[in-house]
Amino acid sequence: MTPIAALKIQLREEAKIRRDKAACQKDIGEDLRKNFEQVFQLSPENRVSGYYPIGSEANVLPLLCAIGARGFETALPVVSGREDPLTFRIWNELDPSGRGPFGIPEPLENAKEILPDLILAPLLAFDRSGNRLGYGGGYYDRTITATRRRRPALAIGIAYAAQEVRDVPHDDGDVALDWIITEKEAIAAGRGNE
Repeated sequence: MTPIAALKIQLREEAKIRRDKAACQKDIGEDLRKNFEQVFQLSPENRVSGYYPIGSEANVLPLLCAIGARGFETALPVVSGREDPLTFRIWNELDPSGRGPFGIPEPLENAKEILPDLILAPLLAFDRSGNRLGYGGGYYDRTITATRRRRPALAIGIAYAAQEVRDVPHDDGDVALDWIITEKEAIAAGRGNE
């Protein structure tokens, strides 16, 4: 195990506890929506992917529903294979959904697949340089990279402010976020797409 991998394991445990505590305070879904809308002016062709929050993940659904209500295409991720990037299928709150391999709700197989140009990603910890600590499966790193090979896409972390740390350990396989949206602010990340 590399030193960075060991640091990530330790930080994941600490970050999960911090996120669980923050989630007990209040649902931040509406605050996320407001902070997103202060920064991002969507154009008609924009497609936005979110995620279905599990456990103590920040609730991005009010934001995703507000975007969909304004006529934009919204999507949720679908897991197709352990080493594959996520795919995204059209979703709105009234559509029926199924359960993916991890028991997470996802659009049905007959929902249209899209390539988003804004990817809203869950996380355990982030820093102001845009480094993101996920669960360790690499799904979002692979997905953001694969999507950007086909079209420009912004990676936007969705988090509680309490999930911020000074430095997230990262290596060459980790893809930096462009923005982080919390209940307190929208943060333009410093590391970006280097």
